Amino acid sequence: MVLQRARNAGVSTCLCISVEQKRINEVLALADAHDDVWASVGVHPDAAAESLDWIEANLSHPRVLAVGETGLDYLHDITNEAKLRQQQAFDFQLQLALKHRLPIIVHTRNAQADTLALMGKYPEVEGVLHCFTESWDMAEQALEMGYYISISGIVTFKNAENVREVARQVPIERLLIETDAPWLAPVPNRGKDNEPAFVADTAKFLAELRDTSLSALAAQTSANFNTLFKPS
Repeated sequence: MVLQRARNAGVSTCLCISVEQKRINEVLALADAHDDVWASVGVHPDAAAESLDWIEANLSHPRVLAVGETGLDYLHDITNEAKLRQQQAFDFQLQLALKHRLPIIVHTRNAQADTLALMGKYPEVEGVLHCFTESWDMAEQALEMGYYISISGIVTFKNAENVREVARQVPIERLLIETDAPWLAPVPNRGKDNEPAFVADTAKFLAELRDTSLSALAAQTSANFNTLFKPS
């Protein structure tokens, strides 16, 4: 079982991320079924054209800790109309995060200026730039806004020196580690379906990269998760 393998690897808490309406019942059911699994509610930028009306009603669910995953993704050559839809969906979910005093989980690719501008409209909102792949300049600006930076298995990839640069410099009290499962399995599991247990491999790599002990890194990043998401 995936969750048991995660527990065996030392993973104490999982956050199951919502990306679209049609899967939200599965996300919430998984969190309901396991004390060590929590949930978020939101719409990924790829689904920004879909309805957003259902999000707010689900934020009161007792296992929900955050809004998202939301944000902006301009990796592919999308139209200005599509960019506008993403921006509107992101802005709407930032408003919900502010209204409900929840952190927000931000996806951003090739959209640095617009992502930071929208985040800057809501200085009271806390959150995390998840699966970070952008520049240190963007990370630094997000940190100044009070956001956390989450590092995935990409940091172990040979061509990801920009991610390693960020991972070295993020203050330890603002660092999170994630899988982005089922994608982006870290070395030595690259090519496999990713799963929560593999976050231990990313943590080991990060501890060596930052010249710290695995136990210290694990303790601090776990504390960071609790500070930001406040599971209870």
